[in-house]
This record gives sequence, C-alpha cells and structure tokens, in this order.
Amino acid sequence: MKKLQNSLYITKDGVYLHKQRETLLIEQKVEGEKQKLMQLPIHSIGSIFCFGNIMVSPQLLGFCGENGTHLAFFDMHGRFLANVVGKQTGNVLLRRQQFSVQEQAANELAKHIVAAKIRSSRMLLLRFRRNHNSTPQLEKAIDRLKQIIEQLKGVTSYDTILGLEGEAASHYFSAFADMFKGNESKQLFDKRTRRPPKDPVNAVISLLYSVLGQEISGALQGVGLDPQVGFLHKERPGRNSLALDLLEEFRAYIVDSIALKLFNNKSLTTKDFETDCLGGVTIKDDARKLVFQAYQAKKQEEVIHPFLQEKVQIGLLPHVQAMLLARHLRGDLAHYPPFVIKK
Repeated sequence: MKKLQNSLYITKDGVYLHKQRETLLIEQKVEGEKQKLMQLPIHSIGSIFCFGNIMVSPQLLGFCGENGTHLAFFDMHGRFLANVVGKQTGNVLLRRQQFSVQEQAANELAKHIVAAKIRSSRMLLLRFRRNHNSTPQLEKAIDRLKQIIEQLKGVTSYDTILGLEGEAASHYFSAFADMFKGNESKQLFDKRTRRPPKDPVNAVISLLYSVLGQEISGALQGVGLDPQVGFLHKERPGRNSLALDLLEEFRAYIVDSIALKLFNNKSLTTKDFETDCLGGVTIKDDARKLVFQAYQAKKQEEVIHPFLQEKVQIGLLPHVQAMLLARHLRGDLAHYPPFVIKK
C-alpha cells in the first residue's frame, strides 16, 4: 500500500520556496533581509499547494517534476491556476483503453459514480439527523435522494443521468443549509455558489474541492490514467474531467463533513471571512490554516474500504480509487467499484 506523505500548504503572501541539497527552505524578506520561516526534509513531502503570491525556485520546480512531487498553484479564492507535471507514467496501452471506452460503457461508469455520490450525500444527511433535530427540508431530501438512487438503476441515457444528478444536488444543498446551527446559520450558507463563492461555507468547500481535485489528478497520473479524459464530465480544454469524476465520490464524505464540523463547533465564524468588491468571500489567513489542519487530520483517519475490506487512510482513497479504475479499464475488474460509505 502506498504511504501517505505530508502535504504542505503555503498561504503567506510573498514567501519564497527553494531547494538546498535535501532540504526545502521557506523564506521571506523582512526589511530587505532574508528570514527563514521553515525548513523540511524534501523527500518527506508528497504535495505542495501554494495560494496567492508565492515564489518557487527553478531548482525546486525541476525537483518536483522529476520526482513526482505534486506542486500546484491557486489564487486566494482557492481557484486552481497551474501545476507542475513531470514525466508521464504508466502504460500507454491503459491510456489508449481509457480513450476508446464506448458511449454505453462510459454512461455506465458515469451512472455508478453519480449513484455513489448521492449515497454519500444521503449518508451525511442521515448521520446529521441521528444527532440533531430534523427539518422538513432534511426529510424531503433524504426521501428524494433514496428515490433517485433507485431511478438511476434503470437509466442508460447520459442526459437522464445528468438530470438526476442535478436534481439530487439541489435537494442535498437545500437540506445542507439546515444543518448549520446557531444565530449565524443564514449568513454562513444559503445555496451553492462558486466563482466566486458568496458566503463562508461556500468559500471553505470550494477551496477544499479544488485542493482535493488536484490530489485526485496526481493519483490518476500515478496509475497511468489521463486526468483530462472523463466519463461523467466530458472533455473541455483545461479541465481535468476524470479527476472531477472521482471527486464526486468524496465531496460529501470528506469536504462537506469538514465544513459542517468547523462551523458547528464554532472553530470558524463569519469573522474569519472577508467580502471583496465583487461580492466574493475569501478566508482570512489564520482561518485558512485552520481549514487545512482539519483537512490534514481528516486525511489521517482510517476507514474500512467497502470493496477491499481493508483499513485505508482517507488521504489514500484517491489513489485506491484510481487503481481500481485502472484495473477496470484493463479488464481485470468487470465493474468499477466507486467509493461509498455504508453507514
């Protein structure tokens, strides 16, 4: 099993990252003088995520590309900008099989991924209901999501799959708004908004969706798949469609659950966010660090994988699912088993 390496999140504007022998140095200039903020063994780091105005040396860029260290750049809203891509790994025959999947088989894959997404979304609603007072919207969403899962079983049309996914998402986020407690709840989340996010919860989940999506892209590249060629999300220039496909399996289970916990235990409040002149909401620096700490803690947790029936760290799930998808495309597995928690 692959070892879960450390992820480094750089959020301080103006810092400089560079490599010195086997060490990663993080520095900033203070009154014209270099000041060392941190140093880390470079081989202990699997991913580096840079937010805002971060400078990286050519030597470090080259090291990341050559050694498969995932280095990605985002704006302050968490919108992905660019990443470092090294040598393509894996068998070219696998990518050829990925590219040649027929429409019917692609729709079947898309359907299984959507069904898993809806099951995980419904499970989050059910878990919340077990520990809190329910609401009419919550009950309606739980019931309708169950019906949609059943409807999907007999569907073969791509447009119908998309339509049911959209309806499920609408019900889910309507109920999601009822899951935030306290006097600030209406200010925290009203509906799903993005580019830019319009409230604190959307700012957090957009940020983490973006980061997790990049980790999934790295996992897909690691098994030799092309992250841009998807089945649920069709190809579009500059979009990692297959990474977005697998992201659907983890949105509720990983990201949405983190947001609920952070806001409901008051680790985050409206005071931790700023609104820009266009109405976009951004996370303040200290709060962003807290979000990443919670994300890293979640990744360290273990779960019994429903298909493998083995304990797996949550942070390794993208790599496991990428491996299972590759095995399916090679013909080693009759069906791709998307990740979904049973309880």
